[in-house]
Amino acid sequence: MIVYKKSKSEFLNDIDDFIIEDIIKEEVLKKLHRKVGESEYRSWKSSLPYMSSVLRSNTIPDDAGIAIEYNIPQTGSRIDFIVSGQDAEGVEHAVLIELKQWEKINITSKDAMVKVRFEHGLKDTVHPSYQAWSYSTMMHGFNETVYTENIQLKPCAYLHNCKDISVITDSFYGEYIAKAPLFCQEDKIKLREFIASFVKHGDKRDLIFRIENGRIRPSKALADSIASMLKGNEEFVMIDEQKVVLEEVLAITTNSSASNKNVIIVKGGPGTGKSVVAINLLAKVIKKGLVPVYISKNSAPRVVYENKLTGSFKKSRISNLFKGSGIFTETPANSFDLLIVDEAHRLNEKSGMFKKGENQVKEIINSGTCSVFFLDEDQKVALLDIGSDDEIRKWAAFYNANVTTMELTSQFRCGGSDGYMAWLDNSLQIRKTANVVLDPGEYDFRIFDDPNELRDTIFEKNKDRNKARLLAGICWKWVSKKDPSIMDITVPEHDFAMRWNLGTDGMLWIMNPESVTEVGCIHTSQGLEVDYVGVIIGPDFVVRNGQAISDAFKRASDDTATYGKKDRMKSNPVETEALLDKIIKNTYRTLMSRGMKGCYIYCTDRETREYFKTLLREV
Repeated sequence: MIVYKKSKSEFLNDIDDFIIEDIIKEEVLKKLHRKVGESEYRSWKSSLPYMSSVLRSNTIPDDAGIAIEYNIPQTGSRIDFIVSGQDAEGVEHAVLIELKQWEKINITSKDAMVKVRFEHGLKDTVHPSYQAWSYSTMMHGFNETVYTENIQLKPCAYLHNCKDISVITDSFYGEYIAKAPLFCQEDKIKLREFIASFVKHGDKRDLIFRIENGRIRPSKALADSIASMLKGNEEFVMIDEQKVVLEEVLAITTNSSASNKNVIIVKGGPGTGKSVVAINLLAKVIKKGLVPVYISKNSAPRVVYENKLTGSFKKSRISNLFKGSGIFTETPANSFDLLIVDEAHRLNEKSGMFKKGENQVKEIINSGTCSVFFLDEDQKVALLDIGSDDEIRKWAAFYNANVTTMELTSQFRCGGSDGYMAWLDNSLQIRKTANVVLDPGEYDFRIFDDPNELRDTIFEKNKDRNKARLLAGICWKWVSKKDPSIMDITVPEHDFAMRWNLGTDGMLWIMNPESVTEVGCIHTSQGLEVDYVGVIIGPDFVVRNGQAISDAFKRASDDTATYGKKDRMKSNPVETEALLDKIIKNTYRTLMSRGMKGCYIYCTDRETREYFKTLLREV
């Protein structure tokens, strides 16, 4: 989505009328349904007049296209400024410009990272040339129009307040400056010449409109790329805070030792790229000759990754790289250089059927000189889940480890929509947000009155890439485990019946094309993603008079996530009830955020279906 789109002459008129920042502010509210912060407003007011000065030349045609704040599909990232048109041979170009108000920059020893003073002090951030190049790479990867019509993307960065260029143009950053040239305060003419070399003629074919409305290409799945990544290939370009986190963890890992233990907590919601960063870390640390291990409590992602690696790596090597969270009870201290804990919120206190060990968080921190915990406390979905910021800090202090906290915020799932996740939190009544109503253009979300129609729609979506699946809350017993002829999930009034998936494919259910005919649950889907997800919301979550009500006792009697709830209710009813409410809401939040492109739901309760319908903005 593009916030502002006009010709060069129209843009200059808006500048001359001193209304450009107000126009953009209104368009953000209209198109993105959010209010603009003061700092963002000031940045437009400061930077856009500099761009107008660059463009005031006959060498750049008046009918060149101008776009401001282009949201890259499938991400939460935006390109500041685009100039579009044709070169002398008629080839279409889009010049992508990253604007910065920075005056002073400090060099770092981390790849593509600089240190800049922001409102709250000095902070590591990506070099603007890297940022511009990474955005163009993402845009080329996601946009069908750009990819198929050979549209040339020319990224660059403009630091209009920066006079001292010695640091920002240091040879350390040469690789990225070569990919995306950098222009400072004295370089207005050079930037103009750069744009003019690609935009000799105007945007005759409405290139910006075609880019904005271009079909979104299917994004690469992490599981499909993992073998290539572990062989050292760059399958995913890290953008924005992903790159910051990656480089910071690598730097801390390199400097860690038995006498200088480090613990890193990386917080991020669904779809912020936690698992992509985790696997990239695994590959980078291996490349450095260090000894890492990838850990997850839930076996589903590990089983999928291991399956994808079979044939490319020896089984012994795979098993050494991927571990469950319960195997460190007797591991000698500091055996690993980096322990990468994905889905750290799912860690338990005791390990395995026989409840071995003392505490998984403690045992993991003990086992390495450095450990990184990827954490989303809103994805705790079982009574035994203990992974939290407080728990990790407690055991870090026990081992005298340094603690670093970082955050991933940009959305790469759910259509790249931060708004969808905020709406979901509000709708499930996990927390109040400003996103009360979901716009149809925000994300493909639908409510079905018949579970058969939901199933058929998912079947149809699955024909494209085998990346659509059905999921459900654990409100139906797994009776087909003993008798495969019996259906588990039944909705008699609609003559609907399906089986849970665990019987045949187990944790590989999400990969087998035939398994679309079965229904997955939280245990086989958490940590994984598909293009489209269909979610059956059972009687454990209903809405009455606008109030979300959860009931763990409406869950199946063989539900392991809430096992022990009766005893807990007797000893501590208030705390247990609040925890069970959180588990149920978190479960549906997690299920409803597995779809990169869309989520479709059926609620067994009619009033709950009607509630969700009221939260969708009419087309």
